[in-house]
Amino acid sequence: MSNSLRIGIAGLGTVGAGVVKILAERSTHLTAACGRPLELVAVSARDKTRDRGIDLSGVRWEDDPMALASAGDIDLVVELIGGSEGIARELVEASLKAGKHVATANKALVAHHGTALAQAAESKGVALNYEAAVAGGIPIVKAMREALAGNEIRSIHGILNGTCNYILTEMETTGRDFADVLKDAQDLGYAEADPTFDVGGIDAAHKLAILASLAFGTEVDFDNVHIEGIEKISATDIAFAKDFGFKVKLLAIAEKSDDGIVQRVHPALVPEGTPLAAVSGVYNAVAVDGDRVGHLVLEGRGAGEGPTASAVLSDIVDIARGLIVAPFIVPATKLKAPARPLMEAHKSSFYLRLRAVDRAGSMAAITRALAEASISIERIVQRGGKGDDSGRLPVVFVTHETDESTMARARTLLAQHEDVAGTPLMIRIEDGELR
Repeated sequence: MSNSLRIGIAGLGTVGAGVVKILAERSTHLTAACGRPLELVAVSARDKTRDRGIDLSGVRWEDDPMALASAGDIDLVVELIGGSEGIARELVEASLKAGKHVATANKALVAHHGTALAQAAESKGVALNYEAAVAGGIPIVKAMREALAGNEIRSIHGILNGTCNYILTEMETTGRDFADVLKDAQDLGYAEADPTFDVGGIDAAHKLAILASLAFGTEVDFDNVHIEGIEKISATDIAFAKDFGFKVKLLAIAEKSDDGIVQRVHPALVPEGTPLAAVSGVYNAVAVDGDRVGHLVLEGRGAGEGPTASAVLSDIVDIARGLIVAPFIVPATKLKAPARPLMEAHKSSFYLRLRAVDRAGSMAAITRALAEASISIERIVQRGGKGDDSGRLPVVFVTHETDESTMARARTLLAQHEDVAGTPLMIRIEDGELR
């Protein structure tokens, strides 16, 4: 049998500990599957005394993770520290420079520096694998790299953040509002104490930037992802959406347009009965539209010890088997600079909720204002009741297709209208591509 693949792991949090457990518990199977043993040589983490429920006897402890990059007895560095800068970036760059393979679950690092890291890996003939960086246990990176390589990808639609999906699912099920459900998610460990990256859409945008590069052969382009979070979504919106036959989801979308690749993350109304509408709780899903395979949907757990550690192991196994491929399918030097179409040109139908003064003639005045802004209305729903503390009642408009710039002007006009309180909430309706 050939020599073992010698592994060093930086970061022993939930995922790192999970990787150690799989390496120990599945050792015999993994050796047979890889044709060589997988040997955990060294680890590095902040606190050596912490009980992680794993056996590290016989494994070298390094206080400084950078020691893994220079160690002569390590072939593969597994980076599970996290963060786009600092020690995580330094470790990955140093490891690649030293001619070591790298496997990482760090979506922020790959989203911000993926192109440069891919160039570094390719120059040394080593692997840069990151299956665990996108959608947890769903093997979407491997699918894009290998199974779908013969396809021209037309679009990707994903539910890529389990925290947001859990919150929106609970709001729909219980009728509670965002802040209340977010607190529950934090208590259950589904959301961080500072949930900004999750609920603000940034985490999903990191993952989308990676998928877009894989799908379209472009440089990773996180800076040009349009990002909106779910903080302004209310139980009222979810109830209205249900009445209309939709569910509210945080979608991550990458698609070709005449002007280039559009990347956008935002709440959307998704038709009930479609695969993405059915994805609930902490689950993730990715829908890929290819010219040969058609519409393909992969669904599974998007985070947690088991799914993410499983994804890391898939990367390790590929490396042990000698499967070294370009990180973004085509060589990094051939990745195209992405064209960056303006979000303002995007067209869709829109859900528009505002708070209207409860008086005779207010609805007619608001409707006239929308017509003057070139917005064509498909449906209006006004619910009776006592309104909010200022006496305003929620009113929802569903528009016919229009572009973002026209809708932005309409919202500005309505925000200044005497019969409207505040700036109306807008949610895009994603329909045709998801059926």
